[in-house]
Amino acid sequence: MRIGFIGLGNMGRHMARHLIHAGHLVTVHDTRPEAAAEHLALGARWADSPADCADGAELLITMLPTPRIVEDVLLRGGAAEALPPGALWVDMSTSTPAAADRVAADVLDGRGVRRIDAPVSGMARGAEAGALQIFVGGADDDFRIALPVLEAMGDPDRILHVGPVGAGYTVKLMLNLLWFSHLVATSEVLAMGVKAGVDLGTLRNSLLASPASSSFIEQDLMSVLADGDYDDSFAMALACKDLGLAVDLGRDLGVSTELSALVEQIYRRSKAQHGELAGEMSPVRLYEALVGQEFRLPNPAIEPADATLAV
Repeated sequence: MRIGFIGLGNMGRHMARHLIHAGHLVTVHDTRPEAAAEHLALGARWADSPADCADGAELLITMLPTPRIVEDVLLRGGAAEALPPGALWVDMSTSTPAAADRVAADVLDGRGVRRIDAPVSGMARGAEAGALQIFVGGADDDFRIALPVLEAMGDPDRILHVGPVGAGYTVKLMLNLLWFSHLVATSEVLAMGVKAGVDLGTLRNSLLASPASSSFIEQDLMSVLADGDYDDSFAMALACKDLGLAVDLGRDLGVSTELSALVEQIYRRSKAQHGELAGEMSPVRLYEALVGQEFRLPNPAIEPADATLAV
């Protein structure tokens, strides 16, 4: 398939590479031409502009940082006008239904270009391994057309068709909102427990053995507890952007966002203290500062105690 791919960042560069390896005819574009060096070496074609990347493509993928940039690329960058009738636009950015709707209303609908939203989860590690989880919003026929392409970048068992156009964006924003909320709540719990004198390892084992256990506590948090790694593969600037989009969506829908807005506020405080490029788990550091010590396990390889708790 002739595929245009715009956005060769931390995740997009891996995703485009998988498409080339899968045998697709891939044309790439990024604001940094040097980001395409590995793709050109593998046989991809370079496009000097978004419009050039979209010209003649059967399927155009965008993997971009913000909804505004998505609109800029499609509208002001000329990609939407350059797509041939019958082409399929697959936006894999973490964006909003409203941004894509504006692009469709301004250009795509009148040209007979179809679209799906397919934001991803799995961070750079998942993109590099070709094991992303992908949430797809769009018509059944368009999902079937895109599926072989998506399977080259993601885990086939975790590519979920979650509803009509826009549903993929919504599910991804809700997933991120819950994950960030979980991080803040868990950090607060650890801070209180440690401040009260409970051993950190004992506290974590108790949480794991309880109904409050989660994959976040079992897996994600261990990057901090074991290695002091706050995951700089996803920057605080992007985390705050995603939280802002989720809170705005809730308000637009008339849903209370009191908790979500507080989580966003804590994330923005961490970004101000630790920097825009700090890792997405940096808010843990706010709570470490409150208790005057880092949250580190001395023997992180030890399995949690076999216990059953009830709430």
